[in-house]
Amino acid sequence: MMRFIPLFVIVSLALTGIIYLFEGSELLEKDSIEHHSQAVEKSGNKLESKLAPGNRRTVPFEGSLYQWMDKSTSELLETFGEPQRKDASPYGYQWWLYTDGKDQFIQFGVEKDKVVSIYALGEKLSIKPAKIGMSYAAAADVFSMLNEVTYNNDLSSYTFKLSDKELLERPLVKVNGNIFLQLYFDTITQKLSAVRVLTADKLLQHQPYEMHYRGELPGTQELTDAQWEKVEDGAEKQIFHMTNVIRSQYGQPELKWEDKASEVAYLHSADMAQNNYFSHYTQNGDGLKDRLQAKDVFFQSAGENIAAQYPDAQAALHGWLNSEGHREALLKEDFTHLGAGVYRYHYTQNFLKKE
Repeated sequence: MMRFIPLFVIVSLALTGIIYLFEGSELLEKDSIEHHSQAVEKSGNKLESKLAPGNRRTVPFEGSLYQWMDKSTSELLETFGEPQRKDASPYGYQWWLYTDGKDQFIQFGVEKDKVVSIYALGEKLSIKPAKIGMSYAAAADVFSMLNEVTYNNDLSSYTFKLSDKELLERPLVKVNGNIFLQLYFDTITQKLSAVRVLTADKLLQHQPYEMHYRGELPGTQELTDAQWEKVEDGAEKQIFHMTNVIRSQYGQPELKWEDKASEVAYLHSADMAQNNYFSHYTQNGDGLKDRLQAKDVFFQSAGENIAAQYPDAQAALHGWLNSEGHREALLKEDFTHLGAGVYRYHYTQNFLKKE
């Protein structure tokens, strides 16, 4: 007699928003758009001192990304050396980050001494069979990109359902029985901007698409406030590095880290999460100008990107890149400094022109 297994459905939503300040004048709020996501855990948190991002060096990466899945940390160290950063994540793995700050950015998700996820961004990374900068049409000739992707594990079955928009922005490819590939496209240029490889368990924990499933989902660890602080601090620095690599791809100058702007951004992300709203204005009406001035942040002009309910900083960044207004802030030539602030699954970028 066949055992009945109930069907469950998970629907994912995410938000982004942008404002600009010019010469300290009025705020202009732009659109809010939906992307994808995860539920937010809310709890109090104190702002800790934020260190400036680390140094940079060339990343000696060549060949297939897939070959590094399930590799040991000793093999990573032998090839790449010590990472510039080791950052916690909410998904059980630790990010090992390597970047030259300009053309190469790669993170290995390490869990129990094995690589379970890889994220790669930058035109000078050789990541066969994909190639950063390849057209969507060229990728479609190499990869099977469908609206539905199914993964079976014993009696459990999981089907990811991608909207047409998601299929254009971040299609999901099943590489083999347990390995998946996410392709992040710049929908303005229709070129590949980044890739992510991850195991089925990590994909199920991220839940980046609508999903229908029978069976059980892999559990995730409940993080303490102290553990969340480490995740958030790492995500802020990742956003900074990734933003500069993307700006380099489009010929824009490098941004400098601004610690006070990061504090302002963090406090706004925390306020939105703890008080359950999504806006560039706080509940008492303070906008970006007010929040920057309250922390004595000097600027000639400023802009802000916000996002919520993305599974991590990487996903949020590509949400911004594929929205016209947010993209303008990411690539604006006049901006000289950036402070990023992350609280749980809320993300804020504060851009400044100071020079």
